[in-house]
Amino acid sequence: MTSFISGLDPWLLLSLILALAFVLAFEFINGFHDTANAVATVIYTRAMPPYVAVIASGCFNFLGVLLGGVGVAYAIVHLLPVELLIDTDTGRGLAMVFSLLTAAIAWNLGTWYFGIPASSSHTLIGSILGVGLANAVISGIPVADGVNWQKAIDIALSLVVSPVVGFVVAGLILIGLKWFKPHSSMHKTPEYRLGDVGKKHPPFWNRLILVLSAMGMSFVHGSNDGQKGIGLIMLVLIGIVPAHFVLNLDSTGYDINRSRDAAVHLSEFYERNAMALTDYLALGKSNGTDLPAKFRCDPKQTEITIAALRRDLEGVRDFNEMPPQARVDVRRYLLCLDDTARKVSKLAYLPASERKDLSNLRKDLTHSTEYAPFWVVLAVAAALGIGTMIGWKRVVLTVGEKIGRQGMTYSQGMSAQITAVMAIGLANVYSLPVSTTHVLSSGVAGTMVANRSGLQRQTVTHILLAWVLTLPAAISLAAGLYWAAHRVFIG
Repeated sequence: MTSFISGLDPWLLLSLILALAFVLAFEFINGFHDTANAVATVIYTRAMPPYVAVIASGCFNFLGVLLGGVGVAYAIVHLLPVELLIDTDTGRGLAMVFSLLTAAIAWNLGTWYFGIPASSSHTLIGSILGVGLANAVISGIPVADGVNWQKAIDIALSLVVSPVVGFVVAGLILIGLKWFKPHSSMHKTPEYRLGDVGKKHPPFWNRLILVLSAMGMSFVHGSNDGQKGIGLIMLVLIGIVPAHFVLNLDSTGYDINRSRDAAVHLSEFYERNAMALTDYLALGKSNGTDLPAKFRCDPKQTEITIAALRRDLEGVRDFNEMPPQARVDVRRYLLCLDDTARKVSKLAYLPASERKDLSNLRKDLTHSTEYAPFWVVLAVAAALGIGTMIGWKRVVLTVGEKIGRQGMTYSQGMSAQITAVMAIGLANVYSLPVSTTHVLSSGVAGTMVANRSGLQRQTVTHILLAWVLTLPAAISLAAGLYWAAHRVFIG
């Protein structure tokens, strides 16, 4: 696990340790910043004692990270343009990582301090966009190429749509519960139940659902938000010690053959669709088989990139046997072929059956590049889980009492949490990052409107302002920091 440390220059080792500490600090802060939402309803409704709730939530967050996979992790990573991802220059990698993490941590701490349920997802995505845009300006490339805009649009849609869905679905669930059992005590607030019947806790079935949905929400939060930390650590490792992490060195001979065969089938795919793709990919027009001295991801170099990949992987059974530079080259080829395949899959005239084939080929291509060592997953899980157990009180009070004009009822807590679990769980299936904060807060707001109890204008205004300002603030902070760091690390 630590073999990559040996031989590193002292300054590079220090940079690596600091960068990893920044990522884990971000996940730790994410734990008490975002995960308070996962336990807000269960604590406010007294379904669980506070410290039992946050410890249990921390454990389920931990499990969520361990079992969540890496789909969301690389959805975040691939917000950056492929040209920046294939540039493994150490100075640029350090500038990128420290800039986006510093911006994300600063905004998260500021919103937490004021008890505003802002989104860590928005913050991180804004920071990544800021770095990508600043890099485009510094490098003199078109701003339109500074970010993977298609991926950014997909993520933006998931971040915008999920709170709206949370608001509507949670409100509908509450209406359904009131229709099903209009006189049930689940429609009372904890204060009313304590004063009316002298009972501190919710009715048994309401309490059970609140507890189960809170733990379910903690689990899906861990699997979604924890992957963002995994993606950041992989950016750090690839940027600072590329020789050890550009490819999964634990890949088996079968895994390597899978990537090589994908290149062969990709070539056959392009030949099969040559009539539609010849101009876009310059099929049959490449001169020779040698890549230019300055390699870049150009669809018109697709044929020679496939040839170079097949050549470099010929007879390879273990990536450890390859020279470090050859591993870097193979990763570049794989990322560029995947990027071109992604763009081809968006072409309107490509048949649906061919798009499906191309999607399967992309999974085989990236099998050795989209991964995370177990120690990375474990470290992120621990940071997120421990962070969950600290600093939860501010956000719990906001969610429980300050969104609506009256306190939250048991049925409102159930409706909001069930909706959040479904929304975040579905986002995990499609490898889309969403905001736990916004899904739950909008769910609570939806139940307040459905319950005709109204909303507290000041709190809702603060939440909406945080929602609107987080992206531009994070983009601006990260872009400014990257420009300054670029001058320090690169010159």
